[in-house]
Amino acid sequence: MYELLVSGGLLADPERGTIQRGDLAVHHGRIARLGAPGSLEAQETVDAAGLLVSPGLIDLHTHVYPGRTALGVPADSAGVERGVTTVVDAGSCGSDDWPHFRDHVVAPARTRVRAWLNVSRHGLVKGHAELSGGRRDLDLEAGDALLRAEPETVCGLKIRMSRSVLGDSGLAPLRAAKELAGAHGLPVMVHVGNEPPSLGEVLELLGDGDVVTHAFHGKPGGLFGTGPEPLPQVWAALERGVRLDVGHGSSSFAFRTARRALAAGIRPWTAGTDLHNRNTHGPVHSLTETLSKLLALGMPLTEVLACATSRAARVLGAGGDLGTLRPGALADLSLLELRDGPLALTDADGEQYEGDRVLLPRGSVVAGRPHPVSHREETV
Repeated sequence: MYELLVSGGLLADPERGTIQRGDLAVHHGRIARLGAPGSLEAQETVDAAGLLVSPGLIDLHTHVYPGRTALGVPADSAGVERGVTTVVDAGSCGSDDWPHFRDHVVAPARTRVRAWLNVSRHGLVKGHAELSGGRRDLDLEAGDALLRAEPETVCGLKIRMSRSVLGDSGLAPLRAAKELAGAHGLPVMVHVGNEPPSLGEVLELLGDGDVVTHAFHGKPGGLFGTGPEPLPQVWAALERGVRLDVGHGSSSFAFRTARRALAAGIRPWTAGTDLHNRNTHGPVHSLTETLSKLLALGMPLTEVLACATSRAARVLGAGGDLGTLRPGALADLSLLELRDGPLALTDADGEQYEGDRVLLPRGSVVAGRPHPVSHREETV
C-alpha cells in the first residue's frame, strides 16, 4: 500500500512531451509508480480529476527575503500557496546575511527554497546599487566558503548588470562572479536591463549553463540592439549553451520583444517570474500566469511546462530529483487547471494580449505532502 495516490488526472510529462490520463503513487516522499486510472491504491488519495498533474513547478527567479529587503515576499506566498513547489531566490541575499536567510527563509518554508547567492556581499539588503562600491562590495572568500558549504541550497551566483546597479564597476564584477562560480562548476544568473554595459558585452563573458534573466524586456538595447535582427552575440551565446529566462518582473517582459524573438527562432528556456511585493497584484501575479502568457504567444503546452519543470531543474543541477515524473524522483507535483479563454493578459509595458487558454493552480505536493492553494486564481 502506497502512502499517497494522485488519481484521475492527466499526467503531463514535459520531458517526453506527453499528456495522458493516469494515476501516480508516492512512497517515502518519492514517486513510486505510474499506472493506468484505477490501477493503484494508497492510504491517502488526492482527487485530480480534470486537472493536469505536472512535475512540481519551479520558479527560477523570485525574491523571498521579506523584512531584510524591500522587495521580499514570503516563500510560501510565491510557492505552495500559488501551486509552485520550488522557488529560487535570485540574489536577495549575499554572503553577509546568509545565516539569517537560511534560518528564517529556507528552514521554515513549506515550499522547497533554493537560492542564487548575490555576488555582492550585501545582496539587496542595503538597497539596489549593490555593486556601485567596487571591490568593497565583494567578499569572494566568503562566497567561496558558502558555495562549498551549501550545495543543497545555493545553485549559483546572481549578478545584476545594469547601470543603476554597477556605478563605475563595469564588467569587473561579472568577471569575478564567473571565476568564482566556475571554480565550483556552477552557473551565474545575470540580470540584464538598461545599458551600459551592453547586452553584447555581457553575453561574450557567459558560457554553457549560464542564465540571462529579463531576456525579453522592452527597454532600449536587448536581444535586437538597435536593428531588425538579433545581435550576433545572442546567436553565439545560444550556441555555447547560454539559457534565456523570462524574468518577467515589473518592467522586464514585453510581448512585442517575445513575439520578435519567437519569430526569429529564439525561445525562452525558463520562465522565472521575478515575483516580488510590487508585482504580485500585477503585472506578474504568479508563475502560472507567466506560463499562460507563453501559451498565448503560441508556445506548445508541454514546452511551456518544461520551462518551469524539467528545464528549470537542469539549471539547478537537480534533473534527477526535480522537474520529472520518473519513478524514484522526489514527489514534487503541481495540480493545474487548463481553462479556456478568451482572456486579456498584460505585460510589463502595459500591452494587453489575448490568450485562449490559462493555467490556474489548484494544489501541489512537496516531497509527498499535499498542500492546498491559498491564492486561488479564477481570472487573469
